[in-house]
Amino acid sequence: MCAVLYCFFMVDVFLQDEKNVIQTQQTVMVKVGEDVHLSCQLMQTKDVLQVTWQKDLPEGKKNIATYSEHFGQTVNPGFQGKVEFKDAGLKNCSIVIRKVMEQDEGCYLCLFNTFPDGSLTGRTCLHLYELHEPILQIRESNSTEETVVSCSATGRPAPTVTLNVPQQDLYFSNSSTVSVTNTNATVTVTTTAVLCGFHGNGTQ
Repeated sequence: MCAVLYCFFMVDVFLQDEKNVIQTQQTVMVKVGEDVHLSCQLMQTKDVLQVTWQKDLPEGKKNIATYSEHFGQTVNPGFQGKVEFKDAGLKNCSIVIRKVMEQDEGCYLCLFNTFPDGSLTGRTCLHLYELHEPILQIRESNSTEETVVSCSATGRPAPTVTLNVPQQDLYFSNSSTVSVTNTNATVTVTTTAVLCGFHGNGTQ
């Protein structure tokens, strides 16, 4: 018997904002605990004075880091050790967020401060995913030829849990699935079914 989990993959969607002036990633998905690279590129020739990265918070925008030819690279207190420049330039500026956690999720802005056009802004939204090892449980039912099987998996987005049985003389019936949202925004999905035709051997 095997539990099959359909998981996730990293998605980078590149868009050009500000009337095709800035190329950036619209959405980035990253696994909890991994590093993530956010990039921003100015596609037209402009007189750029400074590039600023911000995080868009409910209480307002918070500066993360800035780069200019005069002052160089500056990472603001509170983000030092967490955020680093990967490419520091006035036309191509990218950052790395180390060991992404739940509080890092959200939208980030890159601002090219130009003269005389003012600020040109690109926007990238960071979404987290995680998937923990599935838990498979088997317990006897009242019938000697039936066994109750359940498989649970926890992650975000909500995982899909499917029970499969390879033996032709075995089959599942009365399948049900329950989802529970946890306080850390993960979802635990449990699929339970009755395994019929089971004689006490041949499980996997």
